Amino acid sequence: MDEFVLRMEHIGKTFPGTKALDDVSIELRRGEVLALVGENGAGKSTLMNVLGGTESPDNGRIFIDGAEMGSYGTTGARDAGIGFVHQELSSCLHMTVAENIFMGRLHLYKTALGFTDYARINGEAKEYLTMFSSKVRPVQKMRELKIADQQVVEIIKSISINCKILIFDEPTSSLTEKEVEYLFDIINRLKSQDIGIIYISHRMEEVFRLSDRIAVLRDGKLVETLKTSGTDANGVVSRMVGRSISEFYPPKSRAFGPDILEVEGLSSRNLFQNVSFKLKKGEILGFSGLVGAGRTEVASGLCGLLEADRRSIKLNGRRIVIRNYSDAIKQGIVYLTEDRKALGLFLKLQVKKNITSTNLKGVTNGFFISNEAEIRTAAEYAEKLNIKLSTVEQKVDSLSGGNQQKIMVAKWLYTAPKIFILDEPTRGIDVGAKSEIHNMLRELCDAGTGIIIISSELTEIVGMCDRVIVMCENRVMGEVTGGDIAEETIMKLATAV
Repeated sequence: MDEFVLRMEHIGKTFPGTKALDDVSIELRRGEVLALVGENGAGKSTLMNVLGGTESPDNGRIFIDGAEMGSYGTTGARDAGIGFVHQELSSCLHMTVAENIFMGRLHLYKTALGFTDYARINGEAKEYLTMFSSKVRPVQKMRELKIADQQVVEIIKSISINCKILIFDEPTSSLTEKEVEYLFDIINRLKSQDIGIIYISHRMEEVFRLSDRIAVLRDGKLVETLKTSGTDANGVVSRMVGRSISEFYPPKSRAFGPDILEVEGLSSRNLFQNVSFKLKKGEILGFSGLVGAGRTEVASGLCGLLEADRRSIKLNGRRIVIRNYSDAIKQGIVYLTEDRKALGLFLKLQVKKNITSTNLKGVTNGFFISNEAEIRTAAEYAEKLNIKLSTVEQKVDSLSGGNQQKIMVAKWLYTAPKIFILDEPTRGIDVGAKSEIHNMLRELCDAGTGIIIISSELTEIVGMCDRVIVMCENRVMGEVTGGDIAEETIMKLATAV
């Protein structure tokens, strides 16, 4: 029998404009926990989606139990013994525990009359639940269970298909400390049953507590696979982020003016508490942290997009009141969403309509919108931001991701903002477009606009920001400035190392 339950060799995967995986090879032994780590966007999820059958690789080979797998989808992955416990659980909440465990296989459990044999599936479900010392009953509805118990059901679902490989994607993000301990106990029991486990997590403490080896991905490539006992958190973090970025970003500010934004006691129930910060003139302020750390929620709470308590907000020394996003825009505070396709743009409308949509008064002639004014305004911003298009009459969905992003920037610049908050400003765009946006943001900052950047790319945070607030699990962990702004320093705060 092959020593490795899984071998993925030379896996490559490209999406439009992005090489997500580049010649990645990993191996997983039986009864081993292999931690898969890397920055956001390093390729972890894509690699596991390839393994789980939701994505097909462009090239490479996959072997399970020594046998090469051909092309397969999610059903083929399940039949091969690959289970996946996602960060966002995929349970059917209106169905019972037993029905969820045998989902997709209920047709195999029929009575002589052709009905689902509930006595059998409930009995088998009870055996599995007992195996995991769970007090959950097979007939309970999933919506009645705590997240930790729902997770156990997801694990059992995988085990019940003769699981050989089990993938955990950030499994503790919604668990209490007690529930985490329960999960770790289950993982150790699965190891003793010779099940190979791939564990994806940003939390270094968990990685070092559970794993036997650590595979580090960076920019879609495998950097190194390390024996856990032979390294430490600092060694792993340095491999996750180690690269020079100074030549890709404009020079930083050398002098700052007075505070232009002062936020005190910003809170939102169950999301974040008592967040306070200041932004100086001539300064780019960054908010860093891992996905789910609370960065977007803080920005949304500040702008009135999310219900929040705002003890005090001062703009240029004057106290202002923000009840909703309309108030924020009127005060000159605008927010560029991280999801341009769903929330940021009108994809089926023309470029000119998108750019002028935030300030229709500027292109209104009496009671009507002036087509000439729309064209003139849109053309002006297209030239200013170097948006590549044939005409401003083009529909936005016909443009590249980088040009769509520039249009979203343009529509908010057209409001002449005092404070510009950008959430993942260069996500999914090419290097050239990134550089143009970075230079534009520094020019805006130098001209007096307050710039706040939220980014999952540590290189972008380090290269662009004059000061960085780091968040972890919905709270501020610390602040770094000047020469202390380094990827390793930020990652340690973001992972609570």
